[in-house]
Amino acid sequence: MIIRESAEMYMETILVLSKKGSVRSIDIAKAMNFSRPSVSVTIHNLEKEKYLVISEEGLISLTEKGLKIAETIYERHTVISKLLESIGVPAEIAAADACKIEHDISPETFDCIKNKLGNLC
Repeated sequence: MIIRESAEMYMETILVLSKKGSVRSIDIAKAMNFSRPSVSVTIHNLEKEKYLVISEEGLISLTEKGLKIAETIYERHTVISKLLESIGVPAEIAAADACKIEHDISPETFDCIKNKLGNLC
């Protein structure tokens, strides 16, 4: 199944926010700089696809299926950011560029980067 880049970004954002505590739609909207109605539509679509669940209290958490995707994207972001920083790219630019690359890079290329970086990861 092919997951759209926007869905990956939402799941990655939920993962990052969940490390700081509980997650609500408003938290996602603020973190991604999106409108609440836009976030609400996407969140409910992700819930229908079983990538996340929404509690009666409005708390959002990733399912095992969603968590797997989020962790993959987050790892790619982290490793690619470190790679770019290691060659002299300023941290802010490295993070922005990693966001663009993380969704399109093949698993084979990413594995080669991880293996080459070794202790940077």
